Amino acid sequence: MASRRKKGMALRRKLDVLRKLTNSKSVNMTSVIMDAFLYICKLKLQIEAIRKEYLHLLNNIQEVKVEKLGKGFQVRVACKKGQDLLVSILEAFEGMGLDVLHAKVSCNYFFGMVAIVEAHQDQAIDVRDVTQAVVKAIQKQREVGTYSSADAPSFS
Repeated sequence: MASRRKKGMALRRKLDVLRKLTNSKSVNMTSVIMDAFLYICKLKLQIEAIRKEYLHLLNNIQEVKVEKLGKGFQVRVACKKGQDLLVSILEAFEGMGLDVLHAKVSCNYFFGMVAIVEAHQDQAIDVRDVTQAVVKAIQKQREVGTYSSADAPSFS
């Protein structure tokens, strides 16, 4: 008899916790469980919406920022990752006569790069020239069509 009472109390405590987690106003057990089920379904829909927005952002992100640093430039790039994108950007730097002094590159879900570049000699290169060269390099890779949906992360 005592164990039956303990089980009943434990069940009521669990239902109370479930009621608080789901903001349910229901009193009976069936209604609380239905409210929890509906709450879980709403959460699944929200997760799916966030996932779709995330994938959309990954496919459409492109940011190139160039700042003047003394004799050189700090170049920040964020865009959808693709095959040989780093090579294309480095070739653009080389074509402008820029040496890469330091670079950090990441390509988990998107391509990200921060690089410090400096002109070979006293060349007159400004921020706009570097920005245009990097944007052209990224666009060149897009035109080649090396981006694939296989690069996108899967949330299974």
